Amino acid sequence: MTRDPGFKINPSQPPFTEREEEILDYRFRGNDKGCEYNKIMIQQQILELAIKMGTRVDLRGEAAVAKYLARQKKKYDSLPLKKQADFDKERLTNPYLDSGVWYDNGKNVKKVMAGIDVSSGDIMLAKSLGVDTVINHHPLGKGLAMLDEVMHLQAEVLAMYGVPINIAESLMKVRISEVGRGVHASNSYKTIDAAKLAGINLMNAHTPCDNLVADYLKKTIEKKRPEYVGELVELIANIEEYKESARRGSPVKIFSGSEERRAGKIALTEITGGTEGAKTIYREMANAGIGTIVAMHLSEEHRKNAEEAHLNVVVASHIASDSLGMNLFLDELEKKGIKVIPYGGLIRVKRK
Repeated sequence: MTRDPGFKINPSQPPFTEREEEILDYRFRGNDKGCEYNKIMIQQQILELAIKMGTRVDLRGEAAVAKYLARQKKKYDSLPLKKQADFDKERLTNPYLDSGVWYDNGKNVKKVMAGIDVSSGDIMLAKSLGVDTVINHHPLGKGLAMLDEVMHLQAEVLAMYGVPINIAESLMKVRISEVGRGVHASNSYKTIDAAKLAGINLMNAHTPCDNLVADYLKKTIEKKRPEYVGELVELIANIEEYKESARRGSPVKIFSGSEERRAGKIALTEITGGTEGAKTIYREMANAGIGTIVAMHLSEEHRKNAEEAHLNVVVASHIASDSLGMNLFLDELEKKGIKVIPYGGLIRVKRK
């Protein structure tokens, strides 16, 4: 196999292995003959579309995602047959384990209800509306239990912005363990059980859609190149989802710094990758030359540490950001003839 001429990679990277080329062909380059996206789709194809879209704009680059999946395959192949039987096969094809299909009745999908947070009551509403599938944003079921699995993405993104990878991985390891313990006791299958009883398909798309947000904001910022923090806030606030969020009482806010301060190097390190990163990372980010962080949400302890490191922090409203990522995905579904009903806090904005 040969590289697609239009496929951008880091020229310093070694050639892909045959397995990596197969992953790139199937997952990223559109050579997915086994998963054609037609006007009528099944739920698994919708998940495949989300993963494909999220991978194409992953801040780490498509090649890094392919290498991650290849490593999973290598781990699987090295296991004895007895342990292979217990291996989660989803790891071989899905680089974003906080996203998945949680109940599937096997029927074609023509109408979906899409939102940010689903409840058992929403499942009953979907049934009464004749909805085929509920697409939630935030993780459900095993996806919530696997939330810490996608956080390794953050270390690689931090390295892209100049934080040494050994430091990023060391500090993120502590936070990843903390998140893993935090979700361990969650009753994560309650809503999934409701979907099974109601016979309604249920899935979620978390990190793939968060990747879409990060890419959208990155391109917007790079195009306008705001010099001051206030200009950055205004730039994000003029995006439709953030306008509506402000009307609902949750505008884009400066959590650290001020409008008059220069933005410096702007990093989107807290937009995708599961949830908030390491509380102790901010001094290292400042040492790497980062001046401003754009985040979806920030705890008070994170904020104080960022402030002590003299970093500006702009928080792009959480639900508005989630809505932006979902909207970019849902627009593609609508192009394929699927009707979308927004619910659960989703600020639905359609783009051409």
